[in-house]
Parts: sequence; structure tokens; C-alpha cells
Amino acid sequence: MTRFSLHPQLAADCHILGEMGCCLVLLMNNSLVPWFILVPQRTATELCELPPEDQLFVLGEVNLMYRFVRNHFKTDKVNVGAIGNVVSQLHIHVVGRRRDDFCWPGVVWGRTERQPYDDAAVEQLASVLAAALPSHFSRRSPHVHP
Repeated sequence: MTRFSLHPQLAADCHILGEMGCCLVLLMNNSLVPWFILVPQRTATELCELPPEDQLFVLGEVNLMYRFVRNHFKTDKVNVGAIGNVVSQLHIHVVGRRRDDFCWPGVVWGRTERQPYDDAAVEQLASVLAAALPSHFSRRSPHVHP
């Protein structure tokens, strides 16, 4: 059995907030938009390669994150995507968008505009997420090997 490890690019670009039942919960280090990444702790590189029960589990976690982003950030749109052209490890972006954000209606990928989170903001967001999803999100330090 292959041990799960987080892709180095995801580790470099994101803060690890914690985990849900199947997925690591990452926060893209760019506070210009609420941008979370769920990484199933599996070796599959495509969502459709997961066993059906894992697909349903991951979809449930995506739905929870979607609702959190939509409600907490009062977004106009929430984009959900698992593209993986640059990072082949299976990961699902959940990005809250507003008509007044920095690149609306364009895409957030590949943009140079950045505003990193400070440590206090990351901790505060993790706390809010834990309070919003108390039975689904854990701030425990996951055993991740970049």
C-alpha cells in the first residue's frame, strides 16, 4: 500500500487547516478570494478513479465546503473544480467568487496578484471552519509527508 503524501506544490502554496473524514483541508495562501482545496488522502489522480463509496464521501465533503464558503463569505458564485494539469495529485478547488473580487469574471488560476494570510488570520479561519462544521472538520495535525 502506498503511503499518502501531499504534493510539494500544494504544500508550498497552501496552509494545511486540518482534515475532514477523507480529505485534507488546505487554504490557498491568497486572501484576495476564499480559496480552499480538498485533497482526498488517496493515491488516485482522478475523481472518477476512486471507488464509488470514496467518490460519494469526497462529494459530501465538497458539498460541506461549498456551503461553508457560500454562507460564510456571502459569495455570488462558488467555483468547484478538479483540474490537475499542473499538480497531478487529486485535489478539488472550492473558490468563493464575488462580482467585486480582484479578477471577476476571469479565472483565479495563474494570476500574479497575491495577498498572503498572516498566521492570526489562518488560525481564525480554521476556528470558524471548526465551529461551522464541528462533526466534519478536525484541526488535528494530519500526518502529511510533503
